[in-house]
Amino acid sequence: MNRLNVLFLFSDEHRRDALSCDGHPIVQTPNLDRLAQNGTRFLNAYTTSPICVPARASMASGEYVHKTRCWSNAQAYQGEPNSWGHRLQSQGHRVDSIGKLHYRGNEYDNGFDQEILPMYVRDGVGWTKGLLRNHEDVLDCSSYAQKIGAGDDQYTQYDLGVTHKACQWLQDRKNQISDKPWTLFVSWLRPHYPLTCPQEFYDIYPLDKMDHARFLNDKQRLSHSVLKTIRKNFDYEKHFTPETKQIARASYYGLCSFLDYQVGQVLAALEASGQADNTLIIYTSDHGDHNGDRGLWTKMTLYDESSSIPMIVAGPGIPKHKTVSTLSSLIDIYPTILTATGAQDDDKIRPGVALQSLASSDHMERAILSEYHDGGSPTGMFMLRTDEWKYNYYPGYSPELYHIANDKDELVDLAASPQHQQVVARCHQKMLELVDPEAENKRAFADQADTIKKLGGIDAILNSDEFDFTPVGS
Repeated sequence: MNRLNVLFLFSDEHRRDALSCDGHPIVQTPNLDRLAQNGTRFLNAYTTSPICVPARASMASGEYVHKTRCWSNAQAYQGEPNSWGHRLQSQGHRVDSIGKLHYRGNEYDNGFDQEILPMYVRDGVGWTKGLLRNHEDVLDCSSYAQKIGAGDDQYTQYDLGVTHKACQWLQDRKNQISDKPWTLFVSWLRPHYPLTCPQEFYDIYPLDKMDHARFLNDKQRLSHSVLKTIRKNFDYEKHFTPETKQIARASYYGLCSFLDYQVGQVLAALEASGQADNTLIIYTSDHGDHNGDRGLWTKMTLYDESSSIPMIVAGPGIPKHKTVSTLSSLIDIYPTILTATGAQDDDKIRPGVALQSLASSDHMERAILSEYHDGGSPTGMFMLRTDEWKYNYYPGYSPELYHIANDKDELVDLAASPQHQQVVARCHQKMLELVDPEAENKRAFADQADTIKKLGGIDAILNSDEFDFTPVGS
């Protein structure tokens, strides 16, 4: 394969099924649909952590969360472990970013030559209240249910600026010839809340044609004690009425369509630059969003609504109009970019597999991992996903086991079933090949205790300013 440029398009909180090409009956994403038509879409793609900062550190470094030790939204990436950007830079490639990074700050070497319109964690510190994992009600959830419906928002304006800068960057590359391929990382905020949606996109989803949140009857309600604790600590649901819930859901869908339009603008600029035939395009997101399913909002669980993500690659050498069932993950981004550009890796063994390889081969059996170590959860959450099973392990608590091949909605927990104890044992052994959950759970809490101490202690954190999403300008 020729050495290619890489245009890496990244969104925030886009759940995997919120794509019309995934068969969603309502969501309209024509530009991402065309990208999938011209490339390969991964049907079983997952985040490494269902929350922003840890997922982005994994995406950069090609390492799982317990390796980066960026456990939470207050423990952000600051240039270590080395990223794919560092590898490219060390070999003379141009690597720029436009938009949200959610790293510690610009005083660190983050692996980019330019960081254009960057968003870092707030004040270089981030969301500290998530560190207080055994404290209830650390977050006021009421504003989430109020900032909904049609209207303008700072996040929308930020994303319009990211699109403008990305198109400008690509225009500047027109007819440029370089002996080294470039990589451009374009990172939007949407469809991340606040769920205030531009009118023209909100209008695509009239409330009388809206679907309803799923898995809400008594038999489908959350039963695991860890998940009930998260729900209690972040109870967005109680602030909604039936009508405002539908408005919020329509707003999320509208923001998916708004994001899709931004993607279309940048892809058109790539075509106009004359470099589309020599560029690999990647689209994915940092994690998903419940959007009211199971009575949950935002992310922070291991359910597919929160942990699964869209993932599409297109460009030279990538099969067109193909779907791949092989499991994929944000850890696969690192080898994908190095493979495309022809850059040499270091000698470190990482768990990812280049998406080019997954796209070009028949089904490959593998196991992947996702972790959560942030606010609301009294313990670490570790997900092992195989072709057939999803095994969730919570140190100090009972595990969960879903036969996801036949139970894609994750409604029947088989972990306590006598007939499935051998499956539980096999899944746990597979998990141990990737992570020691007991040891890493202890290390996460120890690292967080150190961070709390550095920030002045629990009272200082409880008395700090409240925010539910990183403000523009961070």
